[in-house]
Amino acid sequence: MNDIDRYIHAATRDNTRRSYRSAVDHFELEWGGFLPATADSVAKYLAAYAGQLANSTLRQRMSAIAQWHIDQGFPDPTKSPLVKKVLKGIQAVHPERPQQAKPIALHHVETIDAYLQEKIAEARAAQNSHLLQQAMRDRAIVLLGFWRGFRSDELSRIEIQHVSIVRDEGISLYLPYTKTESAGVTYKTPALRRLCPVDACHEWLMESGLIEGPLFPSINRWGHLGKKCMHASSFIGVLRKILNDAHIADSGAFSSHSLRRGFANWASSSGWDLKTIMEYVGWKDLRTAMRYIDSGNPFERHALATDRCIAD
Repeated sequence: MNDIDRYIHAATRDNTRRSYRSAVDHFELEWGGFLPATADSVAKYLAAYAGQLANSTLRQRMSAIAQWHIDQGFPDPTKSPLVKKVLKGIQAVHPERPQQAKPIALHHVETIDAYLQEKIAEARAAQNSHLLQQAMRDRAIVLLGFWRGFRSDELSRIEIQHVSIVRDEGISLYLPYTKTESAGVTYKTPALRRLCPVDACHEWLMESGLIEGPLFPSINRWGHLGKKCMHASSFIGVLRKILNDAHIADSGAFSSHSLRRGFANWASSSGWDLKTIMEYVGWKDLRTAMRYIDSGNPFERHALATDRCIAD
């Protein structure tokens, strides 16, 4: 791979590359589409799966087919008036209510933390290092994920060499790229008197002995730490298991966005203005931010006892 190919490859995230490959395979192998495709064939493809696939999935398929043609030097058939009109018609005939992840609220975090603290104490008493490390890793995932408003994608890409922890002060971590920033972003979160993400991450690193690589590596069925990070899609399984084991009802309704929604609602109900929430989480688009915040929450007030305001 020459330098140009390497930079082109780096410009596209692995998740996007995989999803586009899957979409093209579906169009080409399962449906029987060809390259180059005509606008008529793409419109027929859309009509064939209208009502079967989610509208968001169909839009993602169009993006993949468009990129497929561009990469191969062919005109993009998805830009034709016919395809646009068919897609618009599908959205009108098959309207979808936006799916919202159930938020992991502050009281859920408190319940989870109490459960994991109990598991940590039991593992210490039994001198079971594997169970101890798993419980400490999971506690760090939940507390950092909630107070930083992270989704599984961000949590899966945190590297220890990009993390700086100062006990009783805060944690700083750098992500080389995000969904909205290709240049990379540094995130900071202060230490708290309780439910502290700084202490949880510090204790996890001390127990695991990790000094480089992913902050949250995979753990196999025998309790051994992997060298690779947990895949973003694996976090939801881990999170739902924690919720279920902590006896939190309807664990299947939570998703990888639940920690972010929970934090956004906590911040809103605690008096943060929308601009501050957007800056802290890293949202650029107002509509995106509003999808995470329940409109009823500003009339409720929750407070977490901290040494300082997390917004400072």
